[in-house]
Amino acid sequence: MRIWLPPALFAALLFGLSVGMPVLEPLFQWLQPDKQRVVYERESFLFLLQNHLLLVAVSAAVGTFVAVAGGIFATRPSGRDFLPLVSQVASIGQTFPPVAVLALAVPVLGFGEAPILVALILYGLLPILRNTLAGLEGIDPTVREAARGMGMSSGHVLFRAELPLAGRVILAGIRTSVTINIATAAIGSTIGARTLGDPVIAGLVNGNTAYVLQGAILIGLLALTTDSLFEALERTWDRRFSPQVATMSL
Repeated sequence: MRIWLPPALFAALLFGLSVGMPVLEPLFQWLQPDKQRVVYERESFLFLLQNHLLLVAVSAAVGTFVAVAGGIFATRPSGRDFLPLVSQVASIGQTFPPVAVLALAVPVLGFGEAPILVALILYGLLPILRNTLAGLEGIDPTVREAARGMGMSSGHVLFRAELPLAGRVILAGIRTSVTINIATAAIGSTIGARTLGDPVIAGLVNGNTAYVLQGAILIGLLALTTDSLFEALERTWDRRFSPQVATMSL
């Protein structure tokens, strides 16, 4: 249970600050004495946090499905010829900066959440795909042979041996992708999406450092919470699946 303590503490601190930011008004007033309003009030921080999380979660779910499916396809005998193409297509997502993707997407999709979702999905594909390929390609061939020797079909080998063994590496790719996108999602506030970037943008426009700090602190805490959560998931995955799959090769 100790591995779940850091994410729980970070999550509690994140929630507490999202709800109780006005309590810190004297501190922000000391930092920004020339401003009457030093706590961002246009939207509640809890609402912005929920919206920010939703954008990251949806983009991560879509990106993970596409990248893992592409990685599995490219490592099967029928799809190995497409491996370079799959890698190149995913790399395109990180060739263009998110701001450029937004500039291209806004005329087509309009302002709001849709353009930033497209940018986050494209930007998050490459780390997950790379780790999926590395995880599946790094499996000892004797494990596959042992699984087939036990009478498993190709599908069973994939889901009962390959994916459990490659799971931690894939989770590490998702962890990198999601952590990057937590910060990237903040730029969605420039095109009308409601995110934790709202106080940052408002602070930069109005010269209010307190607003900038409030948004940055919450974004940083969200990234720390997510990163520690994935670390706990990776350790749990190792304990749950690695010993079980290892017995196949004995």
